[in-house]
Amino acid sequence: MTRKLFTLALLGSTMIGGAAAAEDVTLTIESWRNDDLALWQDKIIPAFEAANPGIKLKFTPSAPAEYNAVLNSKLDAGSAGDLITCRPFDASLGLYDKGQLADLSDLDAMGSFSNVAKSAWQTDDGSATFCVPIASVIHGFIYNKDAFAELGVNVPETEDEFFAALEKIKEDGNYVPLAMGTNDQWEAATMGYNNIGPNYWKGEEGRLALIAGEQKLTDDQWVAPYETLSKWGAYMGDGYEAQTYPDSQNIFTLGRAAIYPAGSWEISGFNTQADFEMGAFKPPVKAAGDTCYISDHTDIAVGLNAASPNAEAAKTFLNWVGSAEFASIYANALPGFFSLSNHEVAMEDPLAQEFVSWRGECESTIRSTYQILSRGTPNLENETWGASVAAIKGTKAPADLGADLQEGLASWYEPQK
Repeated sequence: MTRKLFTLALLGSTMIGGAAAAEDVTLTIESWRNDDLALWQDKIIPAFEAANPGIKLKFTPSAPAEYNAVLNSKLDAGSAGDLITCRPFDASLGLYDKGQLADLSDLDAMGSFSNVAKSAWQTDDGSATFCVPIASVIHGFIYNKDAFAELGVNVPETEDEFFAALEKIKEDGNYVPLAMGTNDQWEAATMGYNNIGPNYWKGEEGRLALIAGEQKLTDDQWVAPYETLSKWGAYMGDGYEAQTYPDSQNIFTLGRAAIYPAGSWEISGFNTQADFEMGAFKPPVKAAGDTCYISDHTDIAVGLNAASPNAEAAKTFLNWVGSAEFASIYANALPGFFSLSNHEVAMEDPLAQEFVSWRGECESTIRSTYQILSRGTPNLENETWGASVAAIKGTKAPADLGADLQEGLASWYEPQK
């Protein structure tokens, strides 16, 4: 081969290689889940890139408390990544309303999710969905199996059985029956009121009726959970009023309490801290045979930056997020964060499997205050914190708590006026 031909051949191969390299697209993912960096780097990214040559992923999380501000600044400056990890409800809806998140309603992946799963990332009228759901957290109760066996306590299924179990544990005196405090307030609402409440207001039926103005917070089904919470204080141990959230976690994982009103996000941490076997039970129903409802609360999703120059590649990734492969990888790497897709996912962690099995037994709903109803002043979510604490402490009658909450909501929310 002459030098000229060799040079041309070399140049040609270089151009071909350059063209191939130019076809690679790198998608940058914005997220607040900096704890998940290893999960993405070690499991999610390799799995996706192996199946999708030519598309690379770069996971670039911010600190959770700074995420909203950092993301908004990047979006406004035009420097945000292609894919945006979405918090539920108003924070992400605000981005969509500003034209910063793309409408993904027609994405094939959306067929993998129920209306409840999508509700946290939709417009109020449900006409547009702008993030692909990833995971939820489920509420219930985690219990110390060793303590139950020692005391001969059966796992409760009804409210009467629940309080009989608490009474038996209290009488024995070796364990705090319920590991929860009221110092930080939010737990009383999140792991108290919105944990047991769906069994009273029938999950989505009641939640949507409240949004529509067809039910009120003074109705029996909304007041009754406070009446039940008013019985909890007797079983929460001495000094529960000053007990913080970390205090409650420690009391349970050190083996000093028998039952922990829980969110499934506790599973990974409890697995590393507790040296006893744990089980879980769903919120007890009023009477045996009643339909059960669980708070299967939408927590995290991912959307498309409307200004991304790599929209088609990004949609390839978003469709993969709706796949069985992604659901299995994510849910097993983070036990307690459950796939929101309708794919069957075999959970490797037994406690996580117990929580997620309730989806097959009960109707799923989300926390009652999170969609639409906490946009005004007073903020219903924050007011529910205080009301739940007051119910537990017995400082105000449940009916009066309902009346106060209804008055606050009706002061700014038109359907409730």
